Amino acid sequence: MLVNLNDVLVRAQKEKYAVGLFNTTDTDMLQAVIAAAEELNSPVVIGTAEVLLPYGELKLLAPSVIAAAKRAKVPVVVHYDHGLTFERCMEALHLGFSSVMFDGSTKEYAQNIAETREIVKIAHAFGATVEGEIGHVGQASSGDNLAEDMYTTVEEAVRYSEDTGVDALAVSIGTAHGVYKSKPKLNLERLAMIRKAVKAPLVLHGGSGLTEEDFKNTIREGIAKVNIFTDLLLAGKRAMREGLDENLDYLDIRNRKTDYICQAVKEKIRIFGSENKA
Repeated sequence: MLVNLNDVLVRAQKEKYAVGLFNTTDTDMLQAVIAAAEELNSPVVIGTAEVLLPYGELKLLAPSVIAAAKRAKVPVVVHYDHGLTFERCMEALHLGFSSVMFDGSTKEYAQNIAETREIVKIAHAFGATVEGEIGHVGQASSGDNLAEDMYTTVEEAVRYSEDTGVDALAVSIGTAHGVYKSKPKLNLERLAMIRKAVKAPLVLHGGSGLTEEDFKNTIREGIAKVNIFTDLLLAGKRAMREGLDENLDYLDIRNRKTDYICQAVKEKIRIFGSENKA
């Protein structure tokens, strides 16, 4: 069934588990994520991000993703991740996405607040939810996940949440997008302080590559949604490499890829504690 973030994250926050967001750029990945969620009876968040649109255009993906969410036996949020422009966020809402993230984290604070608040107002009129971000979740390849001055402060989180009215808040506590070259330094104490001060469910970006212990620690301290993408790409890449080495045909490689991605999603669902929470 198609739902929004409030339908799944409020309970996750209360019961101290997390719901995974698994970005999908094609129907192979979509099939894998839905299958994993249904098999483990878990709520799930699926969608795409603005930086991924060159690999799967929004108008092409939206009908399949939304239809799959409506057919699913479990709650599925269709989320537009890291929307960088007002126009693309509006397009996602008009196409039927039940949630959007507006990422104005690199903009001046006043501009970020004004634009986010406007998107919240419009999204709520659609019955959709909005995720915002304060702090900076950078790229693992650049090493900026180690810069303490980019971590979200408690004061920033409280002020931003109150000024925008977002339904979920992504915070920076030491994670980064992409493949880690060194072990990330997670500030769990900062996370716990933010959790106590902010009502909105908290989101962890840059989840791929963290250890099971890392995930469980961040969920214990208040994370209710974890974003995963790179681990799915790595699973699919492994399947394709094996298939080519074994001289399989295209369709057999495709099925192996879908299976490997499904297994990767199930592994995360179990770690996040959302199994049988649908």
